[in-house]
Amino acid sequence: MPVLSQLARRKKLDYFFADVTPETRILEVGCADRWLGRQLRTQGLLNITGLDVMPGADVVGDIRNWPQLGLKPESFDLIVAFELIEHIDCFSEVFALLRPGGRMFLTSPVPHMDWACKLLERIGLNQKRTSPHSHLRDFNSIPFFEVIEIRKVGYMAQWGKFRKPAA
Repeated sequence: MPVLSQLARRKKLDYFFADVTPETRILEVGCADRWLGRQLRTQGLLNITGLDVMPGADVVGDIRNWPQLGLKPESFDLIVAFELIEHIDCFSEVFALLRPGGRMFLTSPVPHMDWACKLLERIGLNQKRTSPHSHLRDFNSIPFFEVIEIRKVGYMAQWGKFRKPAA
């Protein structure tokens, strides 16, 4: 695994999950190799479901088809989508799956710095993308959700914590 990716993973865990409690119902969208779920379980966060289009996830399929996948509306306290929203627009689906007051955690490249991410990928310092970044967006323009905090990381990444408004 590229060095920058390893460091980013540790920092993500520290930043995003410091106040997440064991009873939190978590959905990780785009769980890929499931590194996050494995790490969260070692921290006592056992109520995590991984969703991905590739086999190996707890739920295999596209979040845009969540009703057909057996997921229930407003059934999660927290939805995590690390390095996903640049590939797919799924904000309305996340909104539907989160309980009122639930949180969404996101990471994604800063749109105007995606060229630098590509460069780091080419020289092997960052993970390679699995599909085009056709949905890059500044986190200040995320629809439906209230911003809790947005952080720029290393000039190239944006990390965000958001909340679904309470009913």
